[in-house]
Amino acid sequence: MTTAGRRDRGSVTAELAVGLPAVVLLLVALLTVASAAVAQTRCTDAARAGARSAALGEADGTVVATARRLAGEGAAVAVSRSEGWVTVTVSDAVGSWQGTPLRAHASAVARAEP
Repeated sequence: MTTAGRRDRGSVTAELAVGLPAVVLLLVALLTVASAAVAQTRCTDAARAGARSAALGEADGTVVATARRLAGEGAAVAVSRSEGWVTVTVSDAVGSWQGTPLRAHASAVARAEP
C-alpha cells in the first residue's frame, strides 16, 4: 500500500460521522414541516365543514363534533354566531420547535341559512 493510501484510510468514516447529524437534522426539519402542512390542511377542512354545518342550522355541539371528526380529537374548536354569520375556528397542536409549541389554525365564515 502506498503512503497516500495509508493517509486517506478512515477518511470516509470521519466524513460520514460529520455529515450524518446534518442529514438527520434536515430530515427531522422536513418531517416537521410536512406534519405542519398536513395539520393545517386538516384544520382548514374541519373549519369549512363546521361552518357549512352551522350555516345549515346544526346545534353547536354537532358543529364541534363534525369539526373534531375531521381535525382530530385533540383539536380545539370554537363556534361563534353574529348577525346572521357563523364563524368556526379550529386549532390543533403540531409539535414543538425549541420548546415553543407549533399550532395549526384555521377559520371559516358562512352566512346562516334562513
